[in-house]
Amino acid sequence: MASEISPKAEISPKAKIGDNCKIFPFVYIEDDVEIGDNCIIFPFVSILSGTRMGSRNKIHQGSVIGALPQDFEFRGEKSECIIGENNIIRENVVINRATHTGGQTVIGNDNVLMEGAHISHDTKVGNRCVFGYGTKIAGDCFIEDGVIFSSSVIENANTRVGKGAMVQAGTTFSKDIPPYIICTKRSEYGGVNNTVGRAHGVDEKTLKHIANAYRLVFHGQTSVFDAVNQIEQQVPDGPAIRHIIEFIRSTESGIISKI
Repeated sequence: MASEISPKAEISPKAKIGDNCKIFPFVYIEDDVEIGDNCIIFPFVSILSGTRMGSRNKIHQGSVIGALPQDFEFRGEKSECIIGENNIIRENVVINRATHTGGQTVIGNDNVLMEGAHISHDTKVGNRCVFGYGTKIAGDCFIEDGVIFSSSVIENANTRVGKGAMVQAGTTFSKDIPPYIICTKRSEYGGVNNTVGRAHGVDEKTLKHIANAYRLVFHGQTSVFDAVNQIEQQVPDGPAIRHIIEFIRSTESGIISKI
């Protein structure tokens, strides 16, 4: 089915628009843009060069996709902003493309970005994440699947958030948040995120193992390095436990604090 494109939208003839899209008045789309099928682009959205968007995305008023990176190292190189499928991007969201040639900012599938969220250059976001009102993600961050950011969260550059974690409203953090946990407003460990864990199919036995693992990390009297070794020795093995171990061992910025 042909797309429904308002004559009041400004769309480059070089842009590639999929089938059955609806593009409202005053949308601006630049040359090097690809948009998949069944997308809805509401008024006053700008989609800029380097954007590659999959199918069934809804982009609401005032959002800017593929914006130039806010990075002093940027010299006008050609880079990309990759948007997956089934994402809801609400009003006034900004997503920057990557800084350097060949780089990518990536948003996966089934994510919700609420009003005023900002995803900066070269950040990678997985699937089924929620970004609350006014949440700001700095450059070169990595966010795994199923993460929930409450409103007004600030994630500083070069940090990671693990699968199934939840970050409370108003939190600013500069260290990694491991998988399956709640990060408090003071950037501290606030327990295992059982609700999201269950929603993502983590069984009760595994949730208990996860809690035991983090008890060693955050309540033990040893270093994080020794606590991870204790997890390997004391907590039953499984995919979730292995993921926690790998995540903590690979941290470059350290993990959030104990309570």
